[in-house]
Amino acid sequence: MDILKATAEYERWLRARVDVVEADLRLKHAHMAADLFSFFRATFYRWTMLWQETCPDLARAPSLLAIGDLHVENFGTWRDHEGRLIWGVNDVDEATTMPYTIDLVRLATSALVAKREEHLTIKPKAACAAILDGYAAALKSGGQPYVLEEQYPGLRAWAMSAERNPDAFWGKVTASKPARAPASVASLLKAALPDRRLRMRTVHRVAGLGSLGRPRYVAIASWEGALIAREAKALLPSAYDWALGKRTDGIHCQAIFDAAVRCPDPYFHVTDDWLIRRIGPHCSRIEMSWLPTERDETRLLHAMGHETANVHLGSRAARPHILRHLARQPKDWLLTAARAMAKATKADWKMWREGRSRKA
Repeated sequence: MDILKATAEYERWLRARVDVVEADLRLKHAHMAADLFSFFRATFYRWTMLWQETCPDLARAPSLLAIGDLHVENFGTWRDHEGRLIWGVNDVDEATTMPYTIDLVRLATSALVAKREEHLTIKPKAACAAILDGYAAALKSGGQPYVLEEQYPGLRAWAMSAERNPDAFWGKVTASKPARAPASVASLLKAALPDRRLRMRTVHRVAGLGSLGRPRYVAIASWEGALIAREAKALLPSAYDWALGKRTDGIHCQAIFDAAVRCPDPYFHVTDDWLIRRIGPHCSRIEMSWLPTERDETRLLHAMGHETANVHLGSRAARPHILRHLARQPKDWLLTAARAMAKATKADWKMWREGRSRKA
């Protein structure tokens, strides 16, 4: 099955399960053609197929509750119960039981693609080493959340970049098109506000790439003199299970974060296949283009590897099996796998662009 057929089949499956926003899906297709990094982010359903073909040995590694759609732009910040700014994995829509290696290889591949797109400057070998060093260190130590208060100045500078200015954030959110959420979803959004009596208006949010096309609503209200927002995003079983024809055992977004080594987001919860969370200027995903000019990319990728282990440590029984498997891997195994997956993804991207050109 090639990328064109895989996309058609996946979207047929998608339409059978949610009310697809067709305009967003067309936008997703355009992003997929625009650049390799966007294509990579948008096509986890295809990644799983390439993964099985390209890295068959790694696809048989010990399994756990994994993230799946992991990449260098799947990290962000939120506020914990104490109001502290926390950094970590932002999106686990595709979480399910998978080999632990899929997250490491996908993260490393995204770093190689980001370098190709000039979002990073670090050499591929150094990038893979940093990710793996961070992952192994956290796995051995038991992990630790990233609280951006007294520590981690590099991550804090990224999190507080000018691009996350409140004026820009609220300008974009409030300019979104009005939308009428289904009554059940509107009720979930209203219940997530600090006061159910607040007057709220609902808009359609266009965000992300992997989930672009699924219904996504944001409730905006004014509370104590300033704006607040809550988002509802439709969830589906993981595309990993779809691609392998596996019988799914449900949606794992809540479970994977609840078990992880993590300072939880008190506003993150899943109800009736909808993810409800607070969004705000500093409660969202962080883009690579927002990295400060002066940055330590080795330290950044080490933190991403470490945070990946924080999530994997939620599957406690898998830890000794992973450590043994890691110890048996040949030198530069992650670099070899990431290069192979980047090459396969690039070939798919070229086919996607050619297919769109023929249609035009």
